[in-house]
Amino acid sequence: MAQISSLFAETETLSQVLGLVEAFKAFDAENGGKINDAELGEILGSLGYKTSEQDVRAMRQQRDTNRDGFLSIEEFLGMNTKNMEFRKLEDVLKNAFEALDVDGDEVVIAEELYEVMEDDFGLGSSLEDY
Repeated sequence: MAQISSLFAETETLSQVLGLVEAFKAFDAENGGKINDAELGEILGSLGYKTSEQDVRAMRQQRDTNRDGFLSIEEFLGMNTKNMEFRKLEDVLKNAFEALDVDGDEVVIAEELYEVMEDDFGLGSSLEDY
């Protein structure tokens, strides 16, 4: 169960990062992989932050490591994930697989997924849902 709890904590972190990536892409008007101050302000607003233009500019300048006047996806994620703890993606995926591979045969089948979700989380779904 501890392994599965760890998996869900890591999954939540990955989910937060994916949400940030989706927000970035939604406001990257030219789909160029970088955003300007106005787009950054819109993203922050969509995430519930109330910031002035001056605050947005200061945030961008602080995280704009290559000083091109924009934030790349890497710079944006760095700004928003600095307090998150990450492990290597390989470790996350390995832990997830091990938690789901009930019989240890290195294959995850629907029955195993159902067993883990039902036994550990009592989700009450039917096997057909998996």
